[in-house]
Amino acid sequence: MQKLSIILIISLYSSSAFAGSCPMMAKKVEEKISSAQKLFEEGVNAHSMGNHDKSEKLLQDALDLFKG
Repeated sequence: MQKLSIILIISLYSSSAFAGSCPMMAKKVEEKISSAQKLFEEGVNAHSMGNHDKSEKLLQDALDLFKG
């Protein structure tokens, strides 16, 4: 019974410690989305202007933000 109590206490404290990282993770995601949106807009604009090499590079850079 004592082992179960110790395991329960440790698991409760460890989950609350990880809960503090949610805002940091959300900020990182928000930054990536913002950067990807900017690259996307620039890529679409480059495509519209006929600069397809630049468009492909910008759009690939946007996709690469979400890898790893």
